[in-house]
Amino acid sequence: MNENEMRRSLRQRAIRLLARREHTRAELAQKLATHGTAEEIDPVLAELARAGLQSDTRFAESYVKSQASRLGLARLRQALRSKGVDAALIETQLKNAALPDEMARAAIVWTKKFSAPATDAREWAKQARFLQGRGFSAETIGKLLKEIRP
Repeated sequence: MNENEMRRSLRQRAIRLLARREHTRAELAQKLATHGTAEEIDPVLAELARAGLQSDTRFAESYVKSQASRLGLARLRQALRSKGVDAALIETQLKNAALPDEMARAAIVWTKKFSAPATDAREWAKQARFLQGRGFSAETIGKLLKEIRP
């Protein structure tokens, strides 16, 4: 396969992936790695970004909008970081997103999972671990679980 055919093939694969959902540049590079070398993939990804077909900013915005109702700030940060989004872009997106405050989101998540406040230390710890796993801060968890005591 010559260079132009390889580039065309990589571009088509990337576009098919982007047609399903937004991807970060790092995700696309990883998914295309089995089909070409970094030297072949980088120009294709740069071309897609210039054409506006791939955008880490758009991905981060979309991810925050879709996941913010279920996750705390720590988990959102970690997930975006693991997908290859730049730290400055993550902070910008989290700051600019019109998110309800962390306490309100934690209360909604808690309500969907648990039907009653904790009656003993073991149940309290279970509820706290659940919220912690969703990325809510220890301070938020402590306040929330104190507020909803029986």
